[in-house]
Amino acid sequence: MKHITDGTILNNGVAMPWFGLGTYKAAGDEVANAVTEALKIGYRSIDTAAVYANEEEVGQSIAASGVARDSLFVTTKVWNEDQGFDKTLRAFEKSREKLGLDYIDLYLIHWPGADKYKETWRALERLYEEGSVRAIGVSNFQIHHLEELTKDSNTVPALNQVELHPRLIQKELHEYCIAHNIQLEAWAPLMKGRLQDNGLLLGIAEKYRKSVSQVILRWELQNNIVIIPKSVTPSRIKENSEIFDFELSRDEMDAITGLNADERIGSHPDKLLF
Repeated sequence: MKHITDGTILNNGVAMPWFGLGTYKAAGDEVANAVTEALKIGYRSIDTAAVYANEEEVGQSIAASGVARDSLFVTTKVWNEDQGFDKTLRAFEKSREKLGLDYIDLYLIHWPGADKYKETWRALERLYEEGSVRAIGVSNFQIHHLEELTKDSNTVPALNQVELHPRLIQKELHEYCIAHNIQLEAWAPLMKGRLQDNGLLLGIAEKYRKSVSQVILRWELQNNIVIIPKSVTPSRIKENSEIFDFELSRDEMDAITGLNADERIGSHPDKLLF
């Protein structure tokens, strides 16, 4: 992990950057400018979702960037109300049309919910088989969801995107994903700024002349977690990407891991049912 474009290899052989831009709750010119700025800096992975209502702006910025399509990695997700085989296929076409892309690099089930995710997964498998997507995966899936999904399907998810940061390390889930060759990806990797005053992180940041955010992102990278920090501020978009020129020690990694308190800022997947 020496460069912003360095990547992991998913279980189907597709390369995905370790680092990308998240676009949650960013819309209109704000998200368009953020994507434009990120691509200028060297970001090559962009994460969006149908429910973010910004796929069109993301697609327009990608098209205007001049960056070759095969150099980009674009992720989007099917929303809860569109789950089910036929509804998912229709939702995918809407997302692809809004993004203005011939194919999507990674398509995810946004939340497992109660009982439709298996049917939804069949639709994702169809999209993968026909070449409309390069890889398929899930988001916010717990171990029991993954076990239930894989026992009745032909495809192991390439990736699981979950809330993950130093206060919620998801140790058992991470170990399960490693054992089953499922790449783990963190949303809210910076806990939405709630760790900026942490004494341990401030001390490490001072040592390396980095920000607390950069220390957290580096900790996640060194734990082999894909990260997609969200920002619409040009200076922070740049700052977040400047994490490839230092390395945390083993003791520092362990100390940050020790901040875990199983503390969520988002919904627990077993409680968000639909």
